[in-house]
Amino acid sequence: MQKQRIRHPEAPPPSPGTADAPGRFRAAWRSAHAPVPGVSRRTRLLAYAVPFTVLPASLWRLPAAFDVGIGIGERLYVVFLSLFSEAVAFTAIGLVARWGEVVPGWVPFVGGRRIPPAVVLAPAALGALALTLLWTALGTVTEVRGTTIRGDVLPADFPSRAGGWEAASYYVCYTPLVLWGPLLAVLTVAYGKRRLRAPHG
Repeated sequence: MQKQRIRHPEAPPPSPGTADAPGRFRAAWRSAHAPVPGVSRRTRLLAYAVPFTVLPASLWRLPAAFDVGIGIGERLYVVFLSLFSEAVAFTAIGLVARWGEVVPGWVPFVGGRRIPPAVVLAPAALGALALTLLWTALGTVTEVRGTTIRGDVLPADFPSRAGGWEAASYYVCYTPLVLWGPLLAVLTVAYGKRRLRAPHG
């Protein structure tokens, strides 16, 4: 039999925000990730995979913010780049979730309004194209050729040329980025098909 917890009569009541914080976080997390009707399981899993294609590179980059000899501006840039990359990657989930079709209610003035498909499809398609060109095509070609994006020879201290565990960790963390653009393209097409064939767009 489960014991019932009895509160002392003189004890102050629990703070309403403290006790509910974990529950609210879980509810917000589920709400942000819950797919709308009509999204297949495969499409949902592809959307959930996108942030994980970016996460290894974001984590790999962070220790550089604590290197000796770099300025505060460079430190902040490294941290910002990692956080910003993850935030952009997370928007892919909006292509399967309700907040990608209806503005969340907490947004001032426009909360609850339906989002026109073109408002989502245009940036998603451009993003998929840019990411595919940058990471999948150009990134692969430059890595094979051993050059930078501008065509210069990679410096000797570049992680992929260092050898050993440094090179291995670099490839393990950055290789998933080649999937970012193609996955986003698949999700964009699926989003367009679902929204454009819906009765109210």
